[in-house]
Amino acid sequence: MRAIRVASAALLTATALTLTAPPVSAAVAGEENITSFGFRVTPSAIAAGGQVTLSVDGCEHNAKVTSGVFDDVTLPKGQRTATAKVFWDAKPGAMYEVTFTCGPESGTTDLTIVGGQSNPTHHPTPHHTRGVKAGVGGSSDGFDAHQIALGGALIAGVLGTAYYWTRRRTGQDGS
Repeated sequence: MRAIRVASAALLTATALTLTAPPVSAAVAGEENITSFGFRVTPSAIAAGGQVTLSVDGCEHNAKVTSGVFDDVTLPKGQRTATAKVFWDAKPGAMYEVTFTCGPESGTTDLTIVGGQSNPTHHPTPHHTRGVKAGVGGSSDGFDAHQIALGGALIAGVLGTAYYWTRRRTGQDGS
């Protein structure tokens, strides 16, 4: 009889853990950015008003690079690099998404704005309205094994305690 109770508790705990686990697709969140061509922004962190180098490798088409922090850039087929000037009004500490498009494929990377330069004669222009990459409110890029193990242990403990007290009361009432 005890084996049936233990097996039931184990099955209940396994079910609870399965239902509370995040979806597996979250573990491969970065894989949607895989392309047949390579791309990068150098440097990946720069002050407002600075100049970045945009590079593509293996693109057999014209490559287009867009972001909310600099004007769109087109690299003609065969050209591997171009430069772009970061807008003076880019917010220090902000992270902007940079999108590289080669034919039907697109990939993204981030550009972080650090520090800042002052240009008192600059007046922001309305042509760059895409804005800052805002993020997703504290979500992570993958599983944290320690947190999952701790959560599983807490759930198992609560279910085990509830099972123990329920069985104990049932045994006392029947005596």
